[in-house]
Amino acid sequence: MNWEEHSPAGSKRVGNLLRSKRWQAAEIEAYLWELGQERVNELMASDRDALVIWDESEIEKPESLKAEGLCPVRSSKARRLKRIKPGYFNPPGGRPICVPGFHWLQVLVTGMEGGLTLTHLGWWTTRGERATERRSVEQAVLNKVADLWGRAVIHVFDQGFSGSPWVSALLSAQVRFILRWRKDYNLIGPGGEAKKAWQWFRGKRAKDHKVIWDARRRCQRTVGILFIPVRLPDHADPFWLVTTRPGPGQKSWYLLTSDPIASTKDAWRIVLAYARRWRVEMAIRFEKSELGFEAPRLHTWEARFKFLLIATLAYAFLLSLLRNSIEPWIAALLDTWCHRNGKWSRETPTPLYRLRLALSRLWSAFRPAYLPLLTSG
Repeated sequence: MNWEEHSPAGSKRVGNLLRSKRWQAAEIEAYLWELGQERVNELMASDRDALVIWDESEIEKPESLKAEGLCPVRSSKARRLKRIKPGYFNPPGGRPICVPGFHWLQVLVTGMEGGLTLTHLGWWTTRGERATERRSVEQAVLNKVADLWGRAVIHVFDQGFSGSPWVSALLSAQVRFILRWRKDYNLIGPGGEAKKAWQWFRGKRAKDHKVIWDARRRCQRTVGILFIPVRLPDHADPFWLVTTRPGPGQKSWYLLTSDPIASTKDAWRIVLAYARRWRVEMAIRFEKSELGFEAPRLHTWEARFKFLLIATLAYAFLLSLLRNSIEPWIAALLDTWCHRNGKWSRETPTPLYRLRLALSRLWSAFRPAYLPLLTSG
């Protein structure tokens, strides 16, 4: 019996599954929150910091017009193609390019070391019957996280969340946070004067230096650090601003945090916690490239949402396999079904691409033995 001969029937079963009223997408969402709760409990039991990392992205459907819920999103692909390349002339410019698509919000739980645990992954639109606003979506997730974990976790946000409105929401929820602040936004320093974030550190020498690993460029880098107490112009609550000096040609981070900083050790903890955010960027790239989150061609919103959540379950499963407790089993799986001789491939801290390929080859090898059981029902 040839498996490919039954692909139309298999596609019909998947379609019936997506249209079925016997299950709702909320069941998968609740399961993901349970995974996050288990990971937070594990980190708290071992007296380690639990980081809740937030990130936003878009699903781009540039060739689609009829799908339900399409809205304009800024194309990251177009922004990447418009970057100036050394040695080439007449670089493209102009306004950001918008294409049809959907917005998404992703929340993951991790520690200062170890793998990621997917906790929430949702999509939303600004048009149609299901139209909503960005802040309302973020506020709903923030309220749920605050109710579950309160001040037991540290929330980590990228620069896209910077601004007084989101800081006000964080203060209302009474959560701890690390927020990458825009360098051109004003902050009030110890003397009561308002300056742009970068101006508070102009002409000052770093208080400490440390050689840390740059995960993005895969190299060791000597980084300096400075910090001062600050507050926002429209808030009386005290905060701390931490900045890095990564060296010539590299951008500094300006990190606004609600945690008090009494020493350089506390400041380094903030910087290293934010550095863990790079794992989320890698996760988004994997979801778009390997799991094909931008590939589904489904007209209705509900069917598409269910389909993406099923793919999300597969992604959450792959992340669970990268936990430290089963590293020997993962190493054996990769060496047998996706062996690589290259040093970079073998030393990658989260080999999700190799792991997915290894599981696919393992399934292909044993599929003939289980095919009668799958088709008998």
